[in-house]
Amino acid sequence: MNARDALLAEIPRLRRYARALTGQAARADDLVQDTLERALAKWRFWQRERNLRPWLFAIMHNLHVDQCRMERIEYRPDDELPEVVQRAEQQDGLELRDLDRALDLLPLEQREVLLLVALEELSYADVAIALGIPQGTVMSRLARARTRLQQILNGERTALLKVVK
Repeated sequence: MNARDALLAEIPRLRRYARALTGQAARADDLVQDTLERALAKWRFWQRERNLRPWLFAIMHNLHVDQCRMERIEYRPDDELPEVVQRAEQQDGLELRDLDRALDLLPLEQREVLLLVALEELSYADVAIALGIPQGTVMSRLARARTRLQQILNGERTALLKVVK
């Protein structure tokens, strides 16, 4: 498989993860474009015997962290939250909205690990490579993210207070 085909095959996953990270379709598309641009520029550094996906997610992660450092993250009022596609049943839409808001309340480090493992189905080892952290750190961040997400979704007041601090 040539470079073009390999990169094209990963675009849907990159878009999904970028959308989850940024919460905005336009910013997600920009992040994917920046990731692909950087990957093509650094293509000679990719080790062919390794999986392409963790390398691309590592590039995206680093770009996103750099972007977050450059801009000040501001609170988004409810009416500016990204739209969530609603299925036929209203309850499903409400649950997705609650999940989206709960994910936004997680610290970035926990949210990244949770999304890469749960949504992108990467192994702990691949997540560790993508984020440049030890595998044990991946596992502990994932456990904390799952616990905090459950607390937030259950409406536990203490979980919300921890996030606000």
